[in-house]
Amino acid sequence: MATHVITGAGSGIGAEVARRLLDRGDTLYLLARNAGRAKELAGRFEGARTLVGDLAEPDRLSWAFEHQALPEEVDSLLHVAGVVELATVGESTPKLWQTTLAANLTAPAELTRLLLPQLRRSRGHVVFVNSGAGLRANPEWGAYAASKHGLRALADALRGEESGNGVRVTSVYPGRTATPMQEKVHRQEGKEYDPGRWIPAEAVATSVLTALDLPRGAEITDMSVKPGG
Repeated sequence: MATHVITGAGSGIGAEVARRLLDRGDTLYLLARNAGRAKELAGRFEGARTLVGDLAEPDRLSWAFEHQALPEEVDSLLHVAGVVELATVGESTPKLWQTTLAANLTAPAELTRLLLPQLRRSRGHVVFVNSGAGLRANPEWGAYAASKHGLRALADALRGEESGNGVRVTSVYPGRTATPMQEKVHRQEGKEYDPGRWIPAEAVATSVLTALDLPRGAEITDMSVKPGG
């Protein structure tokens, strides 16, 4: 039985990953932004535990964790949560940049830092669910792509630093995936949303579990997932 800490379990890819891990009997700690959200997640994922910490305020995560019981060992830390707000560079205010970078980059870095002792103890695994935007930047995606390019750099640096401690690090780069976030993106783009055109969240969840379940002695470092027929 493995112990996992998951962000973004409320919907989409994170919810599917949480369901799959819970169904196979693993122990889950689901990160929630507040107590109300934690209660909601505990009700949806029976048997899962919760941690409260707002990814929008990464500088307060350390304080929040000091007042909660953390797992003694963490077999995997799964960064699935993220935010997106489309805008041209000319329209992107400092607030938009700060909000995007806080949730998509600074918070994953801080959460990883805080749980590194537990990850080292268990020779655990850190998975960053990145994005195709972490490999390229398109018009109006500047802030989001910058945060995801930074997330890739974070993963690469962490892998080099922690390989001697037995900690594996994987970046997963999904293309457009049928999730509530994708629906929001379509609204921002002024386009009709057809989930059948995009990657099922279940397929990305399978990719994450494939990386987790790889036997010791091997490591998937980077994995791209694209829509297919």
